[in-house]
Amino acid sequence: MDTPKQYYEYINLPDLLSIRSACELYLKFTDEFRSRDTIIINIPESAEADLSFIQLIESSRRQAKADGKTFKLSTPARGSVLKVLERAGFTESFDQEDSKFWLHKEVTL
Repeated sequence: MDTPKQYYEYINLPDLLSIRSACELYLKFTDEFRSRDTIIINIPESAEADLSFIQLIESSRRQAKADGKTFKLSTPARGSVLKVLERAGFTESFDQEDSKFWLHKEVTL
């Protein structure tokens, strides 16, 4: 008999979000998705991020969607994370779904 999955899990991320922490975070995300349908990640305001972190979040988000699961940020991207998104040109090419995920912007008509 399957055990019921907990509805969601908050994951508090460390202050350093770089290639050095990517493997550890990837394993944490995949492990949490085995027992939960929704993961909400909390990025510290003082976090220092690099492009590998953005890539990890994007791949995790896409995999969650493909698996019928939900992956969210607890707050809009800010600080170093937002700067990396801007420098890499992501924010210029955001669609509505990207804006909702990264910036918590809803579609307005």
